[in-house]
Amino acid sequence: MKRFLPIIPSLGLLLQSCGSNPNPTPPAEKSTPQTATNTASEPESPKPKSGESRQFFVTGVVEGLKLGEGKVIVRHEDIPEFMEAMTMPFNVKNTNEFSAIGTNDQIHFRLVVEETRSWIDRVTRVGSVAAMKKPRREFRRVRDVEPLKVGDVLPNYPLTNQFGKLFHTDDYRGQALAFTFIFTRCPMPEFCPLMSRNFKKVYEEMQNDASLTNWQLLTISFDVEADTPKVLNGYSKIHGVDSSRWNFATGALIEIDDITERFGLAFSRMEGTILFDHTLRSVILDPQGKIDKIYIGNAWKPEDFAKDLKAAALIKPAQ
Repeated sequence: MKRFLPIIPSLGLLLQSCGSNPNPTPPAEKSTPQTATNTASEPESPKPKSGESRQFFVTGVVEGLKLGEGKVIVRHEDIPEFMEAMTMPFNVKNTNEFSAIGTNDQIHFRLVVEETRSWIDRVTRVGSVAAMKKPRREFRRVRDVEPLKVGDVLPNYPLTNQFGKLFHTDDYRGQALAFTFIFTRCPMPEFCPLMSRNFKKVYEEMQNDASLTNWQLLTISFDVEADTPKVLNGYSKIHGVDSSRWNFATGALIEIDDITERFGLAFSRMEGTILFDHTLRSVILDPQGKIDKIYIGNAWKPEDFAKDLKAAALIKPAQ
């Protein structure tokens, strides 16, 4: 069944066609989806070294308050040398600073970023703005999907890796596959960069066990306009990725919307930005392509994740 949902015009995240390939090269250790070499590299936002912090003074508009969770959602201006203008959730150091601040208030604040955490403080209200006027609606095609749960078989999604090579998720059958979701423009240390750091530790844990060879890691970007194969290739190099075991991928908008919605990732797409509440998801599939584990949030430990991935790798493939 197809359904049509409203979307804001001039969508910043346009459909990226994956094309078709009747004879895909499996991304297993037999031959990962690396093939073509792409030397392009995109710089990532500078990160503080251990024990250091960076400070930015930012102006933005409050889009939502989640003070019970210690968070506020702000549509902020460009933060030079850190993050382009977008709508993001921020950790609040002292929620009392928001006692007289509401939605649509314009605020000025300090953003402090350390290696593994960030927060905002020194918040002042500088005015208010009218609620954003809803533009004329346009439509894009999406699928009517059901949520996926443990034990379900993952649908066969066509994706494109960091080398521009088309593959399908079914190409991983016979191996345990762990995947997570990011977008490379997110520099907040508790979110997408944390997922990449954790996957690097999972990779190292798995490499230390020579008895298991049937496993793969996959990082999927949902920012289909900005995270091109060229960008993903540069990002993977920053993280020292071994593409025989760990690949980065994107896909057509309809495919990315399908897989993220099935796992409960909550975000919307607007011109020039993604509104994302960082309800992170990471998933392990067994060699039969069935969902073995679903991790919600960012609190999981790489060593525990690697242990679960090893257990999934021991499950025999379907005959």
